[in-house]
Parts: sequence; structure tokens; C-alpha cells
Amino acid sequence: MNGPEIQISFAPGLAVFVASERRSGSTAVTTDGVSSLGHVVESLGVPLTEAGRLLVDGRPVAVAHVPSAGEHVSVEGVTRPQPVPGAPLRFLLDVHLGTLARRLRLLGVDAAYENEDIGDPALAALSARERRVMLSRDRGLLRRRELWAGAYVYSDRPDDQLRDVLERFAPPLAPWTRCTACNGLLTDTGKEEVRERLERGTEKTYDVFARCPECERVYWRGAHHARLEAIVDEAVREFGATTP
Repeated sequence: MNGPEIQISFAPGLAVFVASERRSGSTAVTTDGVSSLGHVVESLGVPLTEAGRLLVDGRPVAVAHVPSAGEHVSVEGVTRPQPVPGAPLRFLLDVHLGTLARRLRLLGVDAAYENEDIGDPALAALSARERRVMLSRDRGLLRRRELWAGAYVYSDRPDDQLRDVLERFAPPLAPWTRCTACNGLLTDTGKEEVRERLERGTEKTYDVFARCPECERVYWRGAHHARLEAIVDEAVREFGATTP
């Protein structure tokens, strides 16, 4: 770049994306005089999915704003909870976030998940087609223009990932209503209807079942229920639920 010089600063929460010398205070950036501010921000490492308001000399501007010499730019983080207008709140997770997908489904959140690496272009197209918020730790994927919406998952720990998504988007929670395997909506079912799918010990021990009409998986309060219930109870205690 060989054009106007601007001063730019980033919110502390965006420090993970930018070079160490830009993590505190305002630093100088030389632009090309034609690129948008959004392009400049992304060229410095910050996906626009993670940028909130862009302020030029204290006033909000659009990402299409072309910086002029001497402007002071502040890049804020996204507002939390972050509104997602125009569609029911639904998510799409990439191949690396399978545990997070299952935990969101456990809480009744609509979370589609690709368990194979179908590639960034296909994921972005699916996000746009189904109007789903793309959740990923892949910064390159989150920079794709065809995404409908996206968000970076900051932690590699499932507990922290779940808390981050729930805090950022505040999705309505309806625990125990979705299939953790395929994301389908569960229906209550009697033992007689699923008896042939149960092992003898399960049939004798349990009486309450649910079934997924999409993949035919059967659910009951088995050996792992206490661990799953702890995840649900913690999320509901912190973020609330819309159904019992």
C-alpha cells in the first residue's frame, strides 16, 4: 500500500487477530486510497464477523467507507447479545466443532453440522442458502463474502465454546427436544413402539423414551444422563430456557 496514512485501534477483544504491535493503542496504517475500510480491517487480520461498529473520528461509518489521510479509526467488538435479523436463529458448524454442535442440540438449539470436510466454498454456500450463522475457528472461512452470517469460536474447549455462543447470541433454549445425532426434533414415544430397538436390559430398566423421526434414533435416561443433565442445568441456570 502506498497512499493515505490513517491511525487505527482495535478493541481489546480483537487482540487475538492482530499483530502484537497493534494490540494496544493506536497505530499508523498506510492504505492504498481506494480500498474500503472493511477491506483494511480484514487485511490487518480481523474478520468482519468479529468487528462491531467502525468509528472514524468518533462517528460510525459503513464498512464501504474509504479512509482518508489523517483519519482516526476505532474498531469495536460485536455487541453481546448480538442480534441476527431476518431469519430464525440457526447455526452451521464446521467439521472441527462436533462436540459443540451436539451440546447445542442437547439444549434444543438448531445446529447443523458437517461431519466431513466439504470445503469452505460449500460451507459458505450452505450458510447463505439456509440462512445459518456459520460457527468456525477458521478465519479464512469467516472472510468469505457469500456467508450469510458468521462468528469466530474463540476457545478450543467445548465448555467455553458453548458458553461463548450462548452469551453472544442468546438463542432460546429448549433442552432435550433435539436429536444430538442429526438435529431432528424429538417426539415422545411409548416403549411398545420402540421395543424391538432396545436391548433387554434397557427394556427392563427404563419406561420413558423419545424418538427422532429423522434418523430413528431412540433416547432414554441412560448411564450418561447425569453428565448431560449437568451440562443442561448449568446452561439453563446461566442463560435461561424457553420450555421446561
